Amino acid sequence: MPAPAELLRLLADPTRARIMLLIAKGELTVGELQEILGMKQARISTHLSLLRQSGLAADRRDGKRTHYTLAPGLPPPTQALLRAVRDALADDPPAQADQRALRRLADNRRRAADAHFNRVAGRLGRHYCPGRSWEAVGRMLCQLVPAIRIADLGAGEGVLSQLLARRAEFVHCVDKSPRMVKVGRELARRQGIRNLDYVLGDIEDIPLRAGSVDLALLSQALHHAEQPRRALAEAHRILRPGGRIVILDLKAHRFEKARELYADRWLGFEPNDLCDWLEAAGFTQPEARVVAREDTGPRFETLLAVAGKPAR
Repeated sequence: MPAPAELLRLLADPTRARIMLLIAKGELTVGELQEILGMKQARISTHLSLLRQSGLAADRRDGKRTHYTLAPGLPPPTQALLRAVRDALADDPPAQADQRALRRLADNRRRAADAHFNRVAGRLGRHYCPGRSWEAVGRMLCQLVPAIRIADLGAGEGVLSQLLARRAEFVHCVDKSPRMVKVGRELARRQGIRNLDYVLGDIEDIPLRAGSVDLALLSQALHHAEQPRRALAEAHRILRPGGRIVILDLKAHRFEKARELYADRWLGFEPNDLCDWLEAAGFTQPEARVVAREDTGPRFETLLAVAGKPAR
């Protein structure tokens, strides 16, 4: 970390200060910062490079995109300095405009994802979905224990939950698409499944009580989350002591069209990253491995990750 005088010099630049306030709210690409700030890419990239070299910003490659955010674990004096910058710009018109533009960007992301899932509701279980295969699903089901309470997070229509409900004590399907929830409820009603309910909600803010389920399931849902680590923390919260989390998702890939075709927010995950995030969320003994590979392009690989919540 640079000396205090160097930090003060870096943050004295109005543009860098505005960028720091934005990436402190979450990951943003250079293109998204262009949209918010109305500046040229070269100018923004130069400032980001300085912030990254100073240790104030961190970057993450995801396919062809690079995402920037506030560096984790900044020392308390540096955090205090950033708070002072935030307070100093609280009434600054350009900084206020940035925050409004950031909220609009987040709203547009959510609307795009919601529109995609509302559009495919009623068809999702019968059409191609990257990373979903019976081989992978079968391996995931082997991790399950009968007669337990399950939360299927980002459940979609709940096709998998409807299978699990035949043996589980109870299954909660959580999805943020109103259309998906409506379709799922109707499917469950027609099949006479009584130990299953559909709950409208976000996997990053799960509308279930703390310590209320034995298994948290994320099947091809985590890569749609804005902040996957927050979703993992929420899964940890709703699990009872001794409960388990099971994740089925894509291994990191470079198929950029997935963002447009499937409303993907993340282009998969690396196994080690998932294990690190699970440990950071409070889980123990995380494991993540590839369990299926597709033979045709874009040759998605499917990850299975499991971990436990410590028993009291």
